[in-house]
Amino acid sequence: MKEFSILSSWMFINLLLLESSSCAGDSSVVNPCCYYPCQNSGVCVRFGTDGYQCDCTRTSFYGDNCTVPEFWTRVRHMLKPSPTTVHFILTHFQWFWDLVNNSFLRDTFMRLVLTVRSNLIPSPPTYNTKYGYLNWESYYNISYYTRLLPPVPEDCPLPMGTKGKPVLPDPQVLAEQFFKRKKFRPDPQGTNLMFAFMAQHFTHQFFKTDHKVQGGFTKALGHGVDANNIYGDELVRQLQLRLHEDGKLKYQLVNGEMYPPTVSEVPVHMVYPEGLPPEQRLAIGQELFGILPGLTTYATIWLREHNRVCDVLKAEHPTWDDEQLFQTTRLIIIGEIINIIIEEYVQHLSGYLLKLKFDPPLLFNTPFQYSNRIALEFCHLYHWHPLMPDSFLIDGDEIPYSQFIYNTSILTHYGVEKLVDAFSRQPAGQIGGGQNSHEIVLKVAEMVIRESRATRVQPFNEYRKKFNLKPYTSFYEFTDDLEMARGLEELYGDIDALEFYPGILLEKTRANGIFGESMVEMGAPFSLKGLLGNPICSPEYWKPSTFGGETGFSIVKTATLKKLVCLNTKWCPYVDFHVPRNEEEAKPRKPSTEL
Repeated sequence: MKEFSILSSWMFINLLLLESSSCAGDSSVVNPCCYYPCQNSGVCVRFGTDGYQCDCTRTSFYGDNCTVPEFWTRVRHMLKPSPTTVHFILTHFQWFWDLVNNSFLRDTFMRLVLTVRSNLIPSPPTYNTKYGYLNWESYYNISYYTRLLPPVPEDCPLPMGTKGKPVLPDPQVLAEQFFKRKKFRPDPQGTNLMFAFMAQHFTHQFFKTDHKVQGGFTKALGHGVDANNIYGDELVRQLQLRLHEDGKLKYQLVNGEMYPPTVSEVPVHMVYPEGLPPEQRLAIGQELFGILPGLTTYATIWLREHNRVCDVLKAEHPTWDDEQLFQTTRLIIIGEIINIIIEEYVQHLSGYLLKLKFDPPLLFNTPFQYSNRIALEFCHLYHWHPLMPDSFLIDGDEIPYSQFIYNTSILTHYGVEKLVDAFSRQPAGQIGGGQNSHEIVLKVAEMVIRESRATRVQPFNEYRKKFNLKPYTSFYEFTDDLEMARGLEELYGDIDALEFYPGILLEKTRANGIFGESMVEMGAPFSLKGLLGNPICSPEYWKPSTFGGETGFSIVKTATLKKLVCLNTKWCPYVDFHVPRNEEEAKPRKPSTEL
């Protein structure tokens, strides 16, 4: 006789309660999958009108609801430390990590980090916004974002399944009450605006939601790091941005320095407000990047780096034509991006004392698929607008948003060096914990919440389970802000009805951390799988010939944020993802030193 678990009993009682509370004569029954009965990644399949089965295949669990661990699974869970314990170990014991980082153990630990994280992301992809079951369309149609969990079934009695209020709270009320900044709260990890603008510049390669079409569609032609934010996402745009000589991109000279060309010189579509002078409308790979000087700064740096690398390759390969120089340089640029993101950007975010390493061969002898699809949940959790400050401090000037947005003249007025120096010194806001978003970006939070409802994203606690995290039992456990806990409980009614995006942004932060446990444990697997799943990291690509020889290969393997900036500027500003830790660190240096 099959096991009848506690969860099954609870679900059966609730089914009776729901049915007894329905109108007289209403014979409708609740879809049992609305209770999310299948645990440990088991798949709920409905049979008849009120029956279901959990497919526990390869979950290492069995039973009616995939709740009974197999023997070795039980042993593994007894020995496996919790995510909190792992994080504590990785962020403490400096003497131990100094030993690891300077020995062969670094490769062992790095391989473990990569495999444990990446294995949480299914490959090939599973569900998408339209389909809550596996099918060919979900796999084949890359116009959809994929998704980790299937949508909330459409026939559930309540918006989030079977728990919570019958009507979800107004997104504007949520944004005003829980997201809006009361007082700027700097990130205790020391994150700066150089990091904030890199986050935005980097992720807009693959986060391109098509808001004209409801249903979780993406306008991105690729699902990973392809540098389309530099080169354009379509061939026509790329060809317009190219100089068609020595592999280079078009540019303009301002006071003898290289900057992106204007749209009058390169007539690609860019989003600018009416009335902006033509000479201030810069032409960039990403059509939205004229909005913030921080983004045009990065666009300028990558433009200069591309053309610099073209010169390096041209010197070594004088017989190569424009096309081969361009295509090989693009692969080098993609490699530089991935290296900087893993070894500096992710390193900073993690707070780990283990020194992260970009070394694709670490995975060559392990099962790994070199492909990637961007998930809707990853797109939602990466809206980190609390990073933005109240105003921008540049070379002694305080610039409000009204004078910062769409003001490309800031770039040419101050120059790349002063902007990089300013952005590297100014603290960014703490992302997690809530109530730290500038009012100018609140509409974005509202948009994400509405989009998550339109695509029926499952509750926050269901994602906690999916990533092997203990679900919260109350709002008072979820946040250490008593007023926020009371407000959320009043609006949602039940912690199991809390939505994914509010959950991941409002969750209490880790001690001295930029955000809470869930953001780290959910975001890191998506990120590392996407970075290492890039084709250039595969055994077929990762060799000198791909990058034009050892010189190009070395550019990829030794890339740093400092080299990226200082090899393309007249003088070397303070450049880092962390605000200066001391006065000596913050001193400007000439480009020729320490590179």
